[in-house]
Amino acid sequence: MSENALTKLRRNRVGFIFQTFNLLPALTVAQNVALPSRLAGRKPERFAIDTALEQVGLADRKRHRPGQLSGGQQQRVAIARALAMEPRLMLFDEPTSALDPELVGDVLDVMRQLAEDGMTMIVVTHEMGFAREVGDSLVFMDDGVVVEAGAPREMLAAPRHVRTKAFLSKVL
Repeated sequence: MSENALTKLRRNRVGFIFQTFNLLPALTVAQNVALPSRLAGRKPERFAIDTALEQVGLADRKRHRPGQLSGGQQQRVAIARALAMEPRLMLFDEPTSALDPELVGDVLDVMRQLAEDGMTMIVVTHEMGFAREVGDSLVFMDDGVVVEAGAPREMLAAPRHVRTKAFLSKVL
């Protein structure tokens, strides 16, 4: 995705959280959270930055640099960076895949709270328990093609497609 396309989507209030945190090591947490607003031509409000960091449980880390944080904390900063743009939609691309298993829960807790607060999210994940608990709809894709879609609890309990069954037998 080109930088212009990403900036246009940010202006339209779509937040992105990638597998890698994409934080700039020379900037503080607060500066990293403010950066997309500046790139989109909006002056970031301190209130939005502070609120976003509070939402992810890192208000006390705003003067730290990314290298001083754990992987889970860095991913939560990435979530705060998206939240500071006040998005209507959040897109998550395997947000826990680069994390140690012990840190996954912290990120999922933040996402769970966002869902409870009514945030619309599209999440690409292998965290089937999270998908079952939080998701409204589940889509299983293989090689870029939708294989099966449905309610998470039903689909995870009784998948219809052989490919979905094979995948779930390995991850559940």
